[in-house]
Amino acid sequence: AKAAAAKAKAKAKANAAAKDFEAVFLNTMFQQMTTGPTGDGPFGGSGVTGVWRSMLTDQYSRHLAKAGGIGIADHIYRSLMARQEAAQ
Repeated sequence: AKAAAAKAKAKAKANAAAKDFEAVFLNTMFQQMTTGPTGDGPFGGSGVTGVWRSMLTDQYSRHLAKAGGIGIADHIYRSLMARQEAAQ
């Protein structure tokens, strides 16, 4: 029973780490997509909008990763689990 609980905890931890990694990757992608636009509107303007833009890209990436992402988290999760299985 303890082994099954430990395995479930390890799976949940690996899944969370994989989704976090994908969110960071997506955030970097979104930041690169929004660095060029200048001028009026939500992506341009003063230095204050840079803060807003970083929060926006962070929320975009977290939401997309939580909704299933682009498939990176699944590959990371399987890789993490394979490494854990091999280590035991």
